[in-house]
Amino acid sequence: MADPGEPRILRVAGPLVEVACGSGVAMHDVVLLGPEGLPGEVVALTGTRASVQAYEYTGGLTPGHPVRPTGRPLRVRLGPWLLGGVFDGLLRPLTGAGDWLLPGCGAEADGRRWHFVPVTAPGDEAASGGVLGELTGGSVPLRVLVPPNASGPVEQIAPEGPYGPDDVLAVVGGTPVRAGTDWPIRRPRPVLERLDATGPLHTGQRVIDLLFPVARGGTVAVPGGFGTGKTVLLQQIAKWCDAGVIVYVGCGERGNELADVMAEFAELADPRTGGRLVDRTVVVANTSNMPMMAREASVHTGATVAEYFRDQGLDVVLIADSTSRWAEALREFASRMGELPAEEGYPADLASELAAFYERAGAVRTLSGARGSVTVLGAVSPPGGDLTEPVTAHTERFVRGLWTLDRELAYARHYPAVSWSGSFARDAAALGAAHARAGDRAWGERRARVAALLAEADRLADLVDLVGITALPGHERVSVLAGRLVREGLLQQSALSANDAYCPPEKAAALADAVLAVVARCRELVDAGTPAETVEEADFTPLLRACEDAGPQDTDTVAARCATVLAALGEPR
Repeated sequence: MADPGEPRILRVAGPLVEVACGSGVAMHDVVLLGPEGLPGEVVALTGTRASVQAYEYTGGLTPGHPVRPTGRPLRVRLGPWLLGGVFDGLLRPLTGAGDWLLPGCGAEADGRRWHFVPVTAPGDEAASGGVLGELTGGSVPLRVLVPPNASGPVEQIAPEGPYGPDDVLAVVGGTPVRAGTDWPIRRPRPVLERLDATGPLHTGQRVIDLLFPVARGGTVAVPGGFGTGKTVLLQQIAKWCDAGVIVYVGCGERGNELADVMAEFAELADPRTGGRLVDRTVVVANTSNMPMMAREASVHTGATVAEYFRDQGLDVVLIADSTSRWAEALREFASRMGELPAEEGYPADLASELAAFYERAGAVRTLSGARGSVTVLGAVSPPGGDLTEPVTAHTERFVRGLWTLDRELAYARHYPAVSWSGSFARDAAALGAAHARAGDRAWGERRARVAALLAEADRLADLVDLVGITALPGHERVSVLAGRLVREGLLQQSALSANDAYCPPEKAAALADAVLAVVARCRELVDAGTPAETVEEADFTPLLRACEDAGPQDTDTVAARCATVLAALGEPR
């Protein structure tokens, strides 16, 4: 019979486990439940009782089972083996259906070794975050850094050669340093300073890079109802953006979708390295059939992984698909805890939880003096497409950009279905200055002209539905035509096209300039007396197909198609 003074389980209600713990645990400590040691986190303390959220299925746990406190918060193991791997919400490897949530399983490196090249010598002073050496042998060269809580003289440094994740590579101030390191998932990793996010993250998607750009270290929410293309858009960004590492958190999504993502990543060549895209991607998979509270931890785990690679001096993109499923996990657990529900049953601290997550984005100077960034893209799946529901409304307060996906555009097969009237980019002015410094001084003017054409076309759309296009004066008919040319010749982009799945800034600029030049010629013709009907009947097909016919770097074809249309339109009378 168990000692009544020992920690033990009192009650099990789904993922909520009440335990008698005495004074041996603190808030946010991890405890191991039952004979199999299922991990759980202390979320409330009342006298000698603790409420624990279990991160695994609790079937088989019964009152009286032992509880083993670990004395530390939930931590994950970080290291070079993460690249190319698929892990659950606690960063345990998902290597096969039979090995999926084994109690106590850790993120193993499968016996791999990395080549270590030291850059310091015994006797050198090493500060927190300082570089001790480099690890090669993976898709991305990584640094061996002094842990944030250590500093002092280098007492020992390993010679150049291959080492495993648990081999001691250096000893700094009495602290052994290995290739792998542990870190609590809810504590942001320290940095030297936060920097203004001034450089653009090129996503390869024209509607984003041109109208709603995101800065390196920025935050963007992607709200949209079912079937509007959130997952495909985020997958395209993961494939084509110019970040060094991608951390993809599949939070509560369907397992078959995530399997498709991994299959595509495995087959896709990385345009940056020539290898496989999956080799510089970390997937944290917590699908809808996995434990609910591991889903709650998965976004924090993804943020911790992203910060680890940021501290290596890399630009990291963290994609969370979707934060709505994460919020639903918070709601379910709050209900089980008996907390007073707020709007639509979500916990009262929903806004604080969202803010804490997006706050972990940013461009920083790391402890080693390097520059790195974490850009957070969070999908939001509002029930019924209601953009006023709490998760969407609160998220909009904390992000620098919003890419709202429009149901009508998606049903019209206009992809990406990013609404130009319901989206925004708060960093657009700063990024315009960055484009000017990079040599594209016309970027800001180009963006403003395209946005103005879309706004004018939208203003006239309802009027056209009421009175018909023929009732409008010539200059307004040209505005309606301009909106169609911008939508079909510039903003539409097929994820399945070999030529147009990815669009670099040069091609996007060439297409935008071509559309603007054709629209300007149409205005000249109408202003000079040419009937609007004649202009509308012109063949704009070469312009509309330029994005498909021209390769990613082929701006000459775009210019030639523009010249063909301009010649067909002729000169103003």
